[in-house]
Amino acid sequence: MDIRHLAYFSEVAKHLSFTKAATTLHVSQPSISKAIKQIESELGVPLFYRSKQLELTDAGKAVLVNAKHVLEAFQNLTTELTDILELKKGVVKIGIPPIVGPAFFSKLISKYKEMYPYIEIILTEVGSKKIKEGINDGSLDIGLICNLPVNNDKFSIMKVIHDPLMLVVHKQNPLANYKEVDLSDLKNEHFILYQKDFTLHDHIIEECASKGYYPKIVCNSSQKDFMVEMVAAKLGIALLPSRIAVPIQNSNIAAVNLIDSNISLELGLIWRKDKYLPFAVRELISMSEELFEDSI
Repeated sequence: MDIRHLAYFSEVAKHLSFTKAATTLHVSQPSISKAIKQIESELGVPLFYRSKQLELTDAGKAVLVNAKHVLEAFQNLTTELTDILELKKGVVKIGIPPIVGPAFFSKLISKYKEMYPYIEIILTEVGSKKIKEGINDGSLDIGLICNLPVNNDKFSIMKVIHDPLMLVVHKQNPLANYKEVDLSDLKNEHFILYQKDFTLHDHIIEECASKGYYPKIVCNSSQKDFMVEMVAAKLGIALLPSRIAVPIQNSNIAAVNLIDSNISLELGLIWRKDKYLPFAVRELISMSEELFEDSI
């Protein structure tokens, strides 16, 4: 049994299809079938029920759990060896929530690219749930997530940003003339809120409820630029993190401080605890810690 055969088995188990596994791996189906039969012969147990629909046997399920550990260990080994041979080269795959966007990372990335111009950075904008899934399956190296805390047994966590929300309002709205507002002042306003799968969506509603009202929601969005455009079109008000609200370049929009508010954007950087981190990733984490140490 070799590592390649375990990879074939793992892919067949993932898709429950020899055909899909062959397509994904760019290997002929007979080669995959031969590898599976060889594993079954060596272990002396069938790994799949070959009926109308392919299913894992109990032995197959046990082998799959251990095969994943072996494949991850092999990947860690090859990554570490590559790291040693190609120091200061590589790729860092980062997941960031759409509502945050690259703005929060621009200073860090700029500094990082100055020091390591040959390291490629790939940013993927997805929600916190997808980021955790990506880090878990290896498609992402690290991720910036909003809904802390997460499973500490699986992920390492570094809190990086505590950013209070501000009122974003059209300048023709009387609230734009205030230096600061309380959430109770927004009772009659129409809200442009985050999507329901964002933690801040529930936090804003809970805070409004504590002020004695339920916000009138005109729309939900995951895109901060769209939310700003809606405010500019006089369709409502929005509550955005100060790092997004203050730099808005729109003469029709004002950003106003909130008082007596417990709502803030909590961001944390997470990565897998049990996975070898290449030099490129370790260095980015280290620089993040230095850069964001005054932000929390």
